Amino acid sequence: MDLKTHIIASAERAFDQYGFTATGMDKLAEAAQVSSRTLYKHIGSKSELIAAVLAERTRRFFDHADAQNVDALFASLGAWTRAEGARGCLFLRAKGETSEETALVLEAIAGYRERLGALVALAVSNDLGDVQNTMLVDQILVLFEGATSAASYRGVYSISAARAAAAVLIEHAKTP
Repeated sequence: MDLKTHIIASAERAFDQYGFTATGMDKLAEAAQVSSRTLYKHIGSKSELIAAVLAERTRRFFDHADAQNVDALFASLGAWTRAEGARGCLFLRAKGETSEETALVLEAIAGYRERLGALVALAVSNDLGDVQNTMLVDQILVLFEGATSAASYRGVYSISAARAAAAVLIEHAKTP
């Protein structure tokens, strides 16, 4: 792992544990076991680091996500949450804690949200064939996002509950 990758991984853990606002550059340098100067040299600003963390999180999540069908999508969310922890959506937390004027961070969040919507649409399409049902895609997306957030206080059970609800919606959509 190169130094920049190490810094980003360390920052992700720090942001996830302490939040974006409460984690200053000194704490990030300490978490990566590098000097502040090295941190700035390899990353730049805190906004650039947050955007890099979110980009890496996006890459890892979508490498792991399975859109074979809606059930597989929720199964992969459950596996991701068991492996990564259940602290809610890091992207939602970043949006809530960072300034609306932080374009790099907002772009990273928007990119993730767009990819997630496309992933859910693919899973729904795989279940139903070529039928485009935007309302159903939105419903599954809300279940997915809600399960991610609820897992922070209810555990992985929330994902199982959302998975079961999604199955009902898919079966209902298949019924003529």
